[in-house]
Amino acid sequence: MSLHTIGVIGSLSLKIDALSGLEPAYATKSGSAFCGDSRELLKCLPDESLDLVMTSPPFALQRQKAYGNRDQAEYLDWLMDFASLVYVKLKPTGSFVMDVGGAYQKGVPARSLYHLRLPLRFCDEVGFFLAEDFYWYNPAKLPSPIEWVNKRKIRTKDSVNNLWWFSKTEWPKADVRKVLVPYSDRMMKLIEDPEKFYTPKVRPSGHDIGAGFGKDNGGAIPSNLLQIPNTESNGGYVAGCKLVGADRHPARFPAKLPEFFIRFLTDPGDTVLDIFAGSNTTGAVAEVEGRHWLAFEERLDYLAASVFRFLPKTTAADRMRDAHDRVAAGETVDLREYLPQTEMFEAAE
Repeated sequence: MSLHTIGVIGSLSLKIDALSGLEPAYATKSGSAFCGDSRELLKCLPDESLDLVMTSPPFALQRQKAYGNRDQAEYLDWLMDFASLVYVKLKPTGSFVMDVGGAYQKGVPARSLYHLRLPLRFCDEVGFFLAEDFYWYNPAKLPSPIEWVNKRKIRTKDSVNNLWWFSKTEWPKADVRKVLVPYSDRMMKLIEDPEKFYTPKVRPSGHDIGAGFGKDNGGAIPSNLLQIPNTESNGGYVAGCKLVGADRHPARFPAKLPEFFIRFLTDPGDTVLDIFAGSNTTGAVAEVEGRHWLAFEERLDYLAASVFRFLPKTTAADRMRDAHDRVAAGETVDLREYLPQTEMFEAAE
């Protein structure tokens, strides 16, 4: 089955044509997942065709992981290859968001600076702008590193990842109104009766908080500290992996993380790419949010397991296993074949 047979409709069709000769591991209504080196796949895309690249590369940790992390000494040079290609493929209004975790230097309780050098090199050498720095706090993260935290007890638990939001120009597309957060109880009381709870005045800084402070804007502006637990244990992806005996990707990020940036930085119909797709959380969220998506991942076994993110929980076990096994065997699979008849009709529209 060719790409043109199962390729994604709409504005993504140009990108699919650019990848002709390369068949995806699988496709859905809104996107396609490809197995291969992202550097080679990126070269196949038209320039200035992507609205958002949202990804989490293998971190430069001292201990080798199953997903192929690099040594810190070569890590930045390796990432620069991807950054240079992403820069060319982004639209002028596009964004590149990268989740990067910190690490310690080998054998000593002193932090590595590789993740802090990353934005300097991306901006100074590639030409990106650092639109904003975000920090993902995972309260459920296990204590690490074991040597310094658990055994010697001389360091605290490392629970925050850096999220660098890069843009191609100083004015990337963004709308914070799409990611407002619920008001606090105190703010709700203020909105209900502003005069009872607050008297407008000038702060010591000179900032004048006057009339309109108690207006209901539908939610509060979020901060750049994103508190999102990574505790998925009973979702469709995990259940599917258990069903077929597949290894779960060891470094998945929670759906709420790409959801925030997809809503914040893109509009329905825009195109989102993950260049280190892993279990393809980004693609699954983009599908739900009405965005076109592409996923690039080197390991076919990870992509095969990621099909479970797109299959309804009510899918029969034998059908789930069949979809996984076909992708794992290298066949190109249209996942719409596995939808209930009513959903299949909607997906084909």
